[in-house]
Amino acid sequence: MEMIIIEVLSLLFAALRSATPVLAVVLGEIMTQRSGVINLGVEGQMLMGAMTGFAVTAITGDPWLGVVAACGAGILLSLVHVVLVLGCGANQIASGIAVMILGGGLSAYYGIPFVGEKINSFDSFGGSGIGSIPLIGRFLGATTPTVLLTLISIPVISLFLYRTRSGLHWRSVGESSEITRNLGHSPVPYQFAAIVFGGLMSGFAGAALAVDYTSNWVEHMTAGRGLVAVGLVIVARWNPWYALPAALLFGVSEALNLRLQSWGVDVSQYLLATLPYLIPLVVLMLSFRGLKAGGGGMPMGLKAVFTNS
Repeated sequence: MEMIIIEVLSLLFAALRSATPVLAVVLGEIMTQRSGVINLGVEGQMLMGAMTGFAVTAITGDPWLGVVAACGAGILLSLVHVVLVLGCGANQIASGIAVMILGGGLSAYYGIPFVGEKINSFDSFGGSGIGSIPLIGRFLGATTPTVLLTLISIPVISLFLYRTRSGLHWRSVGESSEITRNLGHSPVPYQFAAIVFGGLMSGFAGAALAVDYTSNWVEHMTAGRGLVAVGLVIVARWNPWYALPAALLFGVSEALNLRLQSWGVDVSQYLLATLPYLIPLVVLMLSFRGLKAGGGGMPMGLKAVFTNS
């Protein structure tokens, strides 16, 4: 029985570490879409964050500087979406795809010198006394700062969104920009902040992936995680509290994929590699039933985006 508990806990904490980059993107995109703007460019922003974070860490030897630089890279790339959407009135879907392609190209080009480099990653909490906790200490001790920061951001974002006046205005912009203007508030500052915050979280997610989770940089290493995160926003019903279970769909699938291979399951490794994408896709398809029935929590402003695209 104890071996089963240990195996389940091992799978759960492995899933949490794997899900952390996706969770950060989901949280950032929830805030962006809550303002009535969708940004498909998070994949490119995540790649730029991963490359920049890894490069700065390799040069300086400090992973914290790498994380800060990654956040900055994500913000800078998100400003392209700001200029195109808010400044030029461009189609949000087309602008997001442009940002995604731009981020992929820039990260691939500037990341060439850092392929195969070794870096000093974050230390786990194993030496802080957490590792001595009975049973779960061995798993909690393996937790790293990026995992903890991402988990802390869930209640912080939720409290801002649902318990502050600014959060109320933020949500009202996503429901109707016209009504927000009639109430005497311009929607542009909120949408600007939302897109930039999404860029920050995407850049952080890239650093969590390259600097912490894999300690490696490879061209296009995000492998579609950003786009999966955009879909998981729907699964989470645009609610930060539901972001963790939504992201764990990907994390558990990826951890289970690795576990099944290590257990010697007689299934093609290429087929098993589809699990992290197949399972969230199935849940996303099922989620559309809720969207049709009661809106599923989608901000009314987003419906106009899809209608005009």
